[in-house]
Amino acid sequence: MTTTTGPHPTRRLILQGAASVALIGLGNLPFAAAHAAANDKYPEEAFKQKSEADAIKALYGRNAEPSDKVKLDAPEIAENGGVVPVSVTTTLDKVTSISFLVAENPFALAASYKIADGTIPGVANRLKMAKSTKLVAIVEADGKLYSATKDVKVTVGGCGG
Repeated sequence: MTTTTGPHPTRRLILQGAASVALIGLGNLPFAAAHAAANDKYPEEAFKQKSEADAIKALYGRNAEPSDKVKLDAPEIAENGGVVPVSVTTTLDKVTSISFLVAENPFALAASYKIADGTIPGVANRLKMAKSTKLVAIVEADGKLYSATKDVKVTVGGCGG
């Protein structure tokens, strides 16, 4: 007859203990996420604007000046308006946001990104474009707005069909 003097660690016991420790450590995350979300208000009004000027005003409250330090990369001819690859990079310092606007879409503001301190200021996305139009990239850096534009010809598809 065999007798045991205490619980032997089994695989199940070790996994249950690890899961408990992980859940206790994650217990504070919902509060931190809610706090961060409360500080970053979603720019709902800007995404509802039909014209690019109105969207820029609703998002930033001021106009942007063209800059050669903002590099907008997009195809001159987009074969499919449903997935147009675009990207923006910049050499500007203290970048806080980057936005894409598509003039001829039903709503001009297509995407807007908050850029965290210490990160490389660049974003890439695939946008829907209703038809051939002007694409605008806005970069907010050190409290000022800078822009770059490019005309994109859409040959098939897009927002309108």
